[in-house]
Amino acid sequence: MSSRFQNRGFIVALLGLVLALVCGSGPLAAAQDQYVPKWEFSGQYSFFYPGADVHGVLPLGLLPLSSRLESNPRGVGFDLTYDFNRWFGLTLDTSTHWGSGEKGTFNRIDDAAFSNLSIGPKITFRHRHFSPFLEGLVGDHRLTPDAFHDIDKLGFMAGGGLDVNVSRHVALRLIRADYVFSNYRFGPASSTPATEIRGVRLQAGLNFMFGGAPPPPPPTASCSVDPTDVFAGEPVTAHANGTGFDSKRTIKYDWSANQGVKVNGTDASATVDTSGLQPGPYKVSAKLSDGSKHGFTSCSAGFNVKTPRPPEISCSPVPDRLKAGSTSTIRTNASSPDNRKLTYSYSSSAGHISGTDATATLDTAGAQPGPITVTCNAQDDRNPALTASATTTVMVETPPPPAVPAEVKELETKLALHSIYFQTARPTEKDPGAGLMGSQEEVLRTLASDFTRYLKYKPDAHLILSGHADSRGSADYNKALTERRVDRTKSFLVEHGVPAGSIEVQSFGEQNQLTAADVKQQMQENPDLSPEDRQKMLENLPVIVLANNRRVDVSLNTTGQQSVRRYPFNAKDALALISTQGEKRPAAKKKPRPKK
Repeated sequence: MSSRFQNRGFIVALLGLVLALVCGSGPLAAAQDQYVPKWEFSGQYSFFYPGADVHGVLPLGLLPLSSRLESNPRGVGFDLTYDFNRWFGLTLDTSTHWGSGEKGTFNRIDDAAFSNLSIGPKITFRHRHFSPFLEGLVGDHRLTPDAFHDIDKLGFMAGGGLDVNVSRHVALRLIRADYVFSNYRFGPASSTPATEIRGVRLQAGLNFMFGGAPPPPPPTASCSVDPTDVFAGEPVTAHANGTGFDSKRTIKYDWSANQGVKVNGTDASATVDTSGLQPGPYKVSAKLSDGSKHGFTSCSAGFNVKTPRPPEISCSPVPDRLKAGSTSTIRTNASSPDNRKLTYSYSSSAGHISGTDATATLDTAGAQPGPITVTCNAQDDRNPALTASATTTVMVETPPPPAVPAEVKELETKLALHSIYFQTARPTEKDPGAGLMGSQEEVLRTLASDFTRYLKYKPDAHLILSGHADSRGSADYNKALTERRVDRTKSFLVEHGVPAGSIEVQSFGEQNQLTAADVKQQMQENPDLSPEDRQKMLENLPVIVLANNRRVDVSLNTTGQQSVRRYPFNAKDALALISTQGEKRPAAKKKPRPKK
């Protein structure tokens, strides 16, 4: 009894292995397309394992005999299958296993022949390279033990197999395993137990396939976008074109895109919203389906969001230099590398500028002299917009000084200033209102007359009187002496109509004295001296130097004109001016000589 259960366990394990192989290959095979034949015919070698004990009564025997049936490796099998579709078919199956041919009852009792003629459904999982299948068969099972007679009974078989496709019409049946179920009785029921076949049939051979047609090619699709290069915010249109679909079915479109891009569309065209997208590549995909089992495909296409570029701009003024109150035309040259529409605006550091296109006008009315900076702006039509700026400079020139009347020019030319010279030690402390020689008074009268006329045109003009003394007196004495000299000169000019407020005085004492070389140079440049006169003066040069330093210089503040230091050698009172005699004055302190 235990041997019987062991045999059944072997059968179950073997069939389980075959079913696992078939079921494991099924999902992979189901996902593929393969040629579907109408007819299949196979021929196989067949091995039969009865998995049963035979019980029977021999002829003229009184008691039944029992023996374990051996496996029968002597067999062939054939089957014919009609395929209704790629999955389901109806199989007519037959196989036969003949006897051992042994002699003697005891040698033959454990051998049996087996054959069947069955029909049943077949389910195939077709793949391009292999086709696993499952089957269930019912029909006539004939068991013929070598020691007993043959009996036909209704039996069942269930199992599966695996075909390896060699070509379109030929496949290698790698294995076919079926569980066999049928019951027999070889003797009276009262004394003979039933012979229960619970075995397995194993086969391997070739499978030939005929008829049918190759599966239709799967549908295909191609996607495109227009345009392929855009800036963020510009629309993109996507198109999908499908071929190979069932013409009787309606194609449905399912659009999508990567990186969160929004795609709107339910037919062959869709609109892509690029608002807010960062520069870079993006992909749009479409899934097409006609609702049939194999009527689906997909495609994709890419577009690129370009990096926006700001406008390029330059501007220049015409003219670039002008007088205050004039206008300058500002010409702007701007373009967008991305071919965007531009708008213009302007600003200036002074004056008033107006214009909204490539040309603007700068009005300099009220602007101070100097540079005016003009800023030119160009902005494209994006949102947000990109802007570029450029600057240029307009120079407002300082207005020329008002034209000087001809009389003023004549006065400035005529107003030839001459230094005023004094006698030694003049004016004195006792008589500060004296001290002017006749020739010097004449010079001052002419100066006073011309200067008072000049004040009509130049009311802010000033005469500057600078007093000097020779080096013979002390510093304090010379300082006081030069103060009396400039005061006397000023009072004389005031007496002759020059406003006191238009005169400034300076007292230098013995500072800024002319040297002998300076005096000699002046004598050489004096056109009023003859060579003989120059020679005489040079012979008395120390005295002449002293005379040249007893003077008051005159300068005009508006022009900076300095009085000419030309000693009046030809004046009637020249000898009196040159004379070194005068009131006694404190002697100047002698400077100590440096020790040798």
